[in-house]
Amino acid sequence: MEAFKTIAIFNYAHEIVVIKHLLEQESIAHLFENENLVSVDPFGSFAYGGIKLKIHQNDFEKVQAILDHLNNNLKIV
Repeated sequence: MEAFKTIAIFNYAHEIVVIKHLLEQESIAHLFENENLVSVDPFGSFAYGGIKLKIHQNDFEKVQAILDHLNNNLKIV
């Protein structure tokens, strides 16, 4: 778990749906920290530090490219 690093932080659970699908499609190991907590208490998201996308450091460039593509084309991230 120490090899996993935070690459992005989201405030609401609905923001991670597309990213989660793309990461699973590419078979990239990932973890959304606080996902369930924010799903239960969405107004506490800022207090909990949001939903943190953690990935293995070897996949950093690949995931960054996915996030950049979404940010440039869909404007959701």
